[in-house]
Formats: sequence, C-alpha cells, structure tokens
Amino acid sequence: MSEQIWWYIARSGGIVALALSGASVIWGLLLGTKIMEGRPGPKWLLDLHKWLGGTTLVFTAIHVIALILDSFVQFSLLDVLVPGMADWNTAAVAWGIIAAWLLAAIQVTSIYMKRLPRRLWKWVHLSSYAMLWTGIIHGAMAGTDAGNPLYIAGVSLMALTTVFLTGYRIVTARRATPRHAVMA
Repeated sequence: MSEQIWWYIARSGGIVALALSGASVIWGLLLGTKIMEGRPGPKWLLDLHKWLGGTTLVFTAIHVIALILDSFVQFSLLDVLVPGMADWNTAAVAWGIIAAWLLAAIQVTSIYMKRLPRRLWKWVHLSSYAMLWTGIIHGAMAGTDAGNPLYIAGVSLMALTTVFLTGYRIVTARRATPRHAVMA
C-alpha cells in the first residue's frame, strides 16, 4: 500500500464533499424555485436534497479523518476543528473548518427542523450559501488540485449555476409577491 494513501483519500474526499455540497445547494434551489415543476415531484427533489446534504457530511468526515491519518502535514484533532490552529496554510484550513461547522449546523437543524422555530431553521439553512462559498475558497487556497482544468471547470459550473438559480429565485419571488403586500 502506498504511504500516500491517506493523502489521496483526503484529496478525493474533499473534492467529492465540495461537489456534493454544490449539488445539494443546487437541488435545494431547484426545489425552492419550482423550475422542476411537472417533472419528478417535490418529494423526490426533497429526498435527493437531504441525501446530498447527508452524503456531503460523510465525505467531509472522510476528508478530515484522512488528513489526520496522513503523516505528511500532521494535523491534530484541534487543527481540524478550530479555525486558526493549523500551522500549515492556516487561513486556507480555517476556511475549510468554517465550511464544515456550517455544514454540521445545517444538517443538525434539518434533522430537528420540526422541533425548531421555522425562522431559526430558515436562517441556519440559508447559511448553506456561505458554507458552499467557504468550501470553494478552501479548495482554491488549500487544494493541490485547484489548478487542474477539470477541477476549475467543475467548480466554475457549480458556482455559476448557484448564482444563476439564486438570481432566478430572487426575481421570481419578487414577481410572486402580491401588490398589496408591497404597498403595505
């Protein structure tokens, strides 16, 4: 077995986690914008959205555990849980830790959604935008694959799709607001 196996697992786990988080945000936007109306029902979209979010958490854990097990940089548990503690590429690692904590908060509040005030759940869930962008920044700053044309194309497509769907959601939400609600 290669002594770099943990490094390869960490890299691939991080890339898959980023792709899954982007897919989850995009599916959530598709669900919220109703672009997919008439196609597989919202229940299917919601189930996929939840699965993508949960799977993102699994691959983030794989990424973090593999970094701890890798002997090249030697991250401690504290280094991967507390922003600013890592000696290696401190700012880049901090962005990843922030993304991971946001992801954890989003997933936990989604599990307990029915027990939480709707407004609290919604605000935490909206932090998925920040989670995605901090993950993208982390990958750009710390990822050894950040210069790979395929990686750049994938992240660019994910980012552009997210921006487009967010803009679409904002525009269509304003159109859907009744006139009397705007004038009140």
